[in-house]
Amino acid sequence: MTSKQQAPRVGFVSLGCPKATVDSERILTNLRAEGYLISDSYTDSDLVVVNTCGFIDSAVAESLEAIGEALQENGKVIVTGCLGAKGDVVRETHPKVLAVTGPHATEEVMGHVHQHLPKPHDPYIDLVPEQGIRLTPEHFAYLKISEGCNHRCTFCIIPSLRGDLVSRPVGDVMQEAENLVRAGVKELLVISQDTSAYGVDVKYRTGFWGGRPLKTRMTELANALGELRDENGEKIWVRLHYVYPYPHVDEVIPLMAEGKILPYLDIPFQHANKRILKLMKRPGDAENVLERIRKWREICPDITLRSTFIVGFPGETEEEFEELLDFLEEAKLDRVGAFMYSPVEGAKANELPDHVPPEVQAERLGRLMLLQEEISTEKLKLKIGKIMRVLVDEVDEEGAIARSAADAPEIDGMVFINEGQSLQTGQFVEVRITHSDEHDLWGEVV
Repeated sequence: MTSKQQAPRVGFVSLGCPKATVDSERILTNLRAEGYLISDSYTDSDLVVVNTCGFIDSAVAESLEAIGEALQENGKVIVTGCLGAKGDVVRETHPKVLAVTGPHATEEVMGHVHQHLPKPHDPYIDLVPEQGIRLTPEHFAYLKISEGCNHRCTFCIIPSLRGDLVSRPVGDVMQEAENLVRAGVKELLVISQDTSAYGVDVKYRTGFWGGRPLKTRMTELANALGELRDENGEKIWVRLHYVYPYPHVDEVIPLMAEGKILPYLDIPFQHANKRILKLMKRPGDAENVLERIRKWREICPDITLRSTFIVGFPGETEEEFEELLDFLEEAKLDRVGAFMYSPVEGAKANELPDHVPPEVQAERLGRLMLLQEEISTEKLKLKIGKIMRVLVDEVDEEGAIARSAADAPEIDGMVFINEGQSLQTGQFVEVRITHSDEHDLWGEVV
């Protein structure tokens, strides 16, 4: 029988988006459930698993560099993730890797681990908490509700990496959410490639949660998640990410107004010009989107709108880019991320004519972000003097760092709490906002 001291150790490197993080968590959970130990150093590991990203060129380069470092420092490396789905890129660059799989391939990865590092004969299953092994802090967690995507946006290769939409059974999603809340999670971040498409592939099939029927559909799922409470009876924060702008997205706005889920919508519009959106194979146009935003704000005045945009898409003219700037002036979105178009290998948009020179792309990106900085600065000024409920992320000798309902971790702003040294990570607290800049807020405990 293998003792704890003799249990094989697996090192783990996790790159990429929150969806990849969830894949990593599932692999780590399986490893621990079978008795493997997780090591945080190359030298103490019997082999290393690298979960890669392959979405854009810089991510590919980072992933290949991470694989190379793991090979150099350890020598026994299994590669998984989106880069693994991009043909022979990994093996051509690093022929010494033990195995390569694509994304959401937990069983495949475990099979390769078993082959190169036989599992212990005495697994300590009870050492694994029911919420599994997570890479996020104890007080928030990503809840992945589906894999893949049915859309064929011309700038994106995710469907070729992760396949078509496959929705998780709604009962399984709710059970995982309950396990996470019982483990102390205060905020659930709902993620997928296309959250609003949840259940389309199974025709919104009715599942069961807690002995009652529940549709496999975004609105019903959001409503059910909004019922979860922590051990003190406090409402859990539920935040929706990656929401494709379908008409039925309007249904979740009243849930936000009622306080069921956070008044926060991450909805990537990508552009405002109708011709460019058509070339992207994205829906909508600026006029329609602006009208929807007006209605959302009428129903839920506190709603925070986050979006992402691509500048310098092939064929984008100066006039079309200025139309995007006009849209931002009118929409006054709370949070905006923008990226220069990147010719990802395999993307259909690469075949389009009139690619925008990199220096023009960079200049347009700078103008857009400067405009959004001005919009954000003015919007945050309006919060000075208000009392807000925030979730504490970090505490040190200088005070505390928290987030409001308007702030998703790692991508949005922060709330710095002066003299918050006595607060605890994962604690909800009321603060009065005293100061702001272009991205962040400062406040004091009420």
